[in-house]
Amino acid sequence: MSALPHGVAVRRFVEIDSTNEEARRLGDAAAEGPIWIVAERQTAGRGRRGRSWVSPPGNFMGTLYLRPRCGPRQAGELSFVAAVAVADAVASLLPPPARAGLRLKWPNDLLHGGRKLAGILLESSGIAGAEVAWLAIGMGINLAGHPEGVEFPATSFPAIGAPPPAPDDALAALMAAFEHWLGVWRGVQGFAAIREAWLDRAAGLGERLTVRLAQETFEGVFEGLAPDGALQLRLVDGSLRQVSAGDVFFAPAPH
Repeated sequence: MSALPHGVAVRRFVEIDSTNEEARRLGDAAAEGPIWIVAERQTAGRGRRGRSWVSPPGNFMGTLYLRPRCGPRQAGELSFVAAVAVADAVASLLPPPARAGLRLKWPNDLLHGGRKLAGILLESSGIAGAEVAWLAIGMGINLAGHPEGVEFPATSFPAIGAPPPAPDDALAALMAAFEHWLGVWRGVQGFAAIREAWLDRAAGLGERLTVRLAQETFEGVFEGLAPDGALQLRLVDGSLRQVSAGDVFFAPAPH
């Protein structure tokens, strides 16, 4: 791997409960970031809403630990920074003909051909004063294999006919992409530029989606993102509804 960006550290594990849990331990110890935490195996990997994350050997399993020194709203924007960075990193690892199939699914999945190729999980400490004390951006990329029979159909590099890169190559690509997009986010245009970049890579824009919340499921046409990143759906009655959290399906949601 090439030299690390200035001020960035890497912690490597052969086996760990989860890289996000290690980030939590770093946060509890008030460690400074950025620190990339990578593992060859996870015994308790997880996705959004407590779902397990299956981690076959050879896949990328990692977390970027940050002390973002911003409020919770701005920290939430980093989910979209992460999504664009992961999309660009994966694109750089794929043969050019395969790149056209990449799309971002709100809020934080990377799809190829409509199937999940990578996932992102943000976790934080809550608030220390007016700031988020630490942020963990967990990422899983199906470099070598993917699970079958899951609610959200998955895919992997071999399944789309691409040679699987080494996890270290994925880490190097992610580091470069994050450094770029974090710089954009911190720049003059801020989140507006990230939002535009995310929409350029969006799956399902202009199409009918199903959104499943804890107590409700509804459909609408995906019109875009609100300035804060909320999903904007045009409902059948013509009203515009904004969704800040939920599961999105491109077909009727399973019961």
